[in-house]
Amino acid sequence: MASHLLIDNNTKSSEVEMGHGYELLGGLIFLDHVFNHLMSENERGGGGFFEVLYNVGCMGDIGLVKDMSVIREWKNEENLRGIPFSDQQSWLQPTFSRHSRTIQMQLHAFAQVSGRSLSQLLSKRPPISQIKQIHAQIITKSLALSRLSLTDSLIHCYLHSKNLNSARTLFDDYHLPSPPTLLWNLIIRAYSKLQHSSESISLFHRMLTTQAVPDKYTFTFVITSCAHQNSIVYGNIVHGMLIKNGTLLNLYVANSLINLYAVFAMVNDAHELFDEMPVRDVFSWTSLLCAYAKNGNMRRAGDIFREMPVRNDVSWAVMISGFVSCGSYTEALKYFHNMLSEVKPNEAVLVCALSACANLGSLDHGTGFTTSLIDMYAKCGRIDRAYRVFDKIPRWDVQNFTSMITGLSIHGLGEEAIRVFHQMLAEKLNPNDITILGVLNGCSHSGLVQQGSSIFYNMENLWGIVPKIEHYGCYIDLLGRAGYLAKAFGIVKSMPVHPDIVVWRAILSACRIHRNANFGERVINHLEQLDPRSCVGADVLLSNMYASLGKWEKVAQVRKIMDKQKNQLDIGCSWIELNGVVHEFRVSDILHPQIVEIHDKLSEILKRVGLVGYTADATHVSFDLSEEDRERAVAWHSEKLAVAFGLMSTPPGDTIRIVKNLITCEDCHTALKAISRVYDREIIVRDRSRFHTFKEGMCSCKDYW
Repeated sequence: MASHLLIDNNTKSSEVEMGHGYELLGGLIFLDHVFNHLMSENERGGGGFFEVLYNVGCMGDIGLVKDMSVIREWKNEENLRGIPFSDQQSWLQPTFSRHSRTIQMQLHAFAQVSGRSLSQLLSKRPPISQIKQIHAQIITKSLALSRLSLTDSLIHCYLHSKNLNSARTLFDDYHLPSPPTLLWNLIIRAYSKLQHSSESISLFHRMLTTQAVPDKYTFTFVITSCAHQNSIVYGNIVHGMLIKNGTLLNLYVANSLINLYAVFAMVNDAHELFDEMPVRDVFSWTSLLCAYAKNGNMRRAGDIFREMPVRNDVSWAVMISGFVSCGSYTEALKYFHNMLSEVKPNEAVLVCALSACANLGSLDHGTGFTTSLIDMYAKCGRIDRAYRVFDKIPRWDVQNFTSMITGLSIHGLGEEAIRVFHQMLAEKLNPNDITILGVLNGCSHSGLVQQGSSIFYNMENLWGIVPKIEHYGCYIDLLGRAGYLAKAFGIVKSMPVHPDIVVWRAILSACRIHRNANFGERVINHLEQLDPRSCVGADVLLSNMYASLGKWEKVAQVRKIMDKQKNQLDIGCSWIELNGVVHEFRVSDILHPQIVEIHDKLSEILKRVGLVGYTADATHVSFDLSEEDRERAVAWHSEKLAVAFGLMSTPPGDTIRIVKNLITCEDCHTALKAISRVYDREIIVRDRSRFHTFKEGMCSCKDYW
C-alpha cells in the first residue's frame, strides 16, 4: 500500500522533503503501513525510509536517534539479507514501541507543513487517495485563499486522475471573479472528450461572460465538442466568431474546423476552408481526406491522397477504411500493400485490412498479420485454423464463443456449433443475440430442426433475448429447408415484427428447393396484398422456381412484371486470389486477359468429369432455350470459370478458394464435387449463404443447402 512512497538511496533532497510531507499526511497510520512493507523494500535494495526515520529521530530524541542510527548502520552493512522477515520484524518492533509517542510528537511538530511542500507534492501528480489527503490538508489549514496556485494544482491533479466531478466542484467554487484562461481550457478540454456531452459548449458560453479571454486552445477544444453534437449549428457559430477575431488563421484551430466539417460530411465547406489556409500540415490534408471518404467519394479522396506532400498512418487508415466501408475490398488491400512500403500499419489499419480479407476470403493476405482472428480464418475457409486459435485461448469469453459458433455455422457444421454452444453454457457464459443467431444458422444449414426449435422458443425465457427479425429469418429458413413450409409460412404471418425480404426469400427458396410452385404462388399473393413493394427480389425467386418446373408461360408473366418494375437481377460473380492478386469472373465472362485459355481449360474439365458420371443440370436456367443452349448457359457460370483458372494456375494438390456473390446452383455444386474427385483437389467455395468444401467427390454440406 505504501511501498510506492518509500525513497531509495539515490533520492534527491527535494524528494526526501516530499517524503516527509507524505509522512505527515498519514501520521502513525502511514508509519505502520510502511513498517509492514519495510522488509520487502529492504530486500529489493531500497532504504529511503530508514533515512526518513533517522531524520525524524534527529529532531530531538536521543534514544530514538540511537536506535535509528543502529538501524541505519545495520542496513548499510546489508546485515538484513538472508534473515527471515519474522526475525527482522521482531527486532524492529521494540524500536517502534519504545518511541511511538516520540514519533507522534515529532509528527505533530511537522504538521505545520507549508503550502510550498504541498504544491511540490501535487506537482508529482500523485494517485487519487493522496490527492484527497492533500486536499484535506489545504482545507484544514485554510491555504486555498492564500495560495490559489494550490487550487489550480488540485484541479490539474483531479483531471489527471480522471476525477472530473471533484475538479468541476473546485472550478465552480473558484474564489477570483473568474478562473484563469488556462483552467477554463483544462475543464473545457475534459468535457470535450465526452462523446455525448454539450457541457464544453455551455462552459464556453459562460466563459464569454467573464474576464477570461478564450485563446487558440479554447477554440480547438470547443470545436472538438461541436463535432460530437447532433447538429452543425454550434460549429457554425464558433466558426463565425473565429472569422471576427482572426484566430481562424491558427493552424490547429483551422485543422479542428476541417475535422468538424469532415464529421458532418460537409465536403464543400471543408475544402473551402482548406483552400483558405495559409499553412497546412499532414493533419489538414488528412482531415480533408476524411471528409471525402466519409461522404463515400473515394475517387476524389484518392486524388487528394496522391497530392499529399506527406502521409502518415492515419492518412492510410482513412483511405483503407473508406474503401472497406464502400465495399471496395480489392482497392482496400491494394492500398494496404502500398502502405507497407512507407509506414508501419497501426491497429486500425490492420482491422480494416482483416475485414477486407474476410469479405474477399483472402487467406494469403490474412495470414501475414501478427494477430490471427477466429472470424478471419472462418471467413477465409480455414475453419481448422479458427478452431486452433480458439483452443489456444486461455480464458474464453462470449465473443470468442460467438465467433467460433458463427464460423462453424457458415461452414455447415451445425452439430459442432451446437456442441460449442453447450460448452459455452457449461462455462457459465450467457449467449447474446448474435450467439443465438449463429446457432440457429448452424441448425438451418444442417437440418437440426429439433435443436433449433428448442433454442428459438427458449431464448427469451432462458437468456432474456427477445427474438429479432434476424432470428425469425433463421428459424423460418430452418423450417423451410426441412420441408415444413406450412409451419414456416404460419410463423411469417404471425410474427410480431414486420417480415423483410430476407424472410420472404427464405420461404420462397424453400418452395423452390421442394419444387412446390403452388405454395410459392400462395406466398407471393399474400405478399402482394400486404405490400407490393416487398415483392422486389421475391419475384426473381418465383421466376426461377417456375423455370425449374418448366412453366415458361409463368416465367414470362413474372419477367414482364419485373420489367415494368425495373427490377435488376444480381449478376453472378466469383473471385479467386492468386499470388496476392484477386481475379474476378462473371457469368459467360469474356473480359479476363486469359479468357481463351480459361474456356479451353473448362471444356477439358467438363469432358473429364463427364467420364465419371457428371451431366449438366439445366433445369434452373431461367430462359426458354434449347437443351444445348441451356447446358452451355450453366457451363459458363462464374465459379466454374474461376475453378478452371485456379486449376490451370496452381500446382497440383493446392487448395482452390472461391468467393461467390450468389448461392451456388445445383449444377455447379454437382460439377465441383466431380472436379474435386477427378483432379484430387480441395475446392472451397464461399457463396452468399455459407461455405462449401469439396473434397474427394463429396461436399461438407452433405448436399443439404
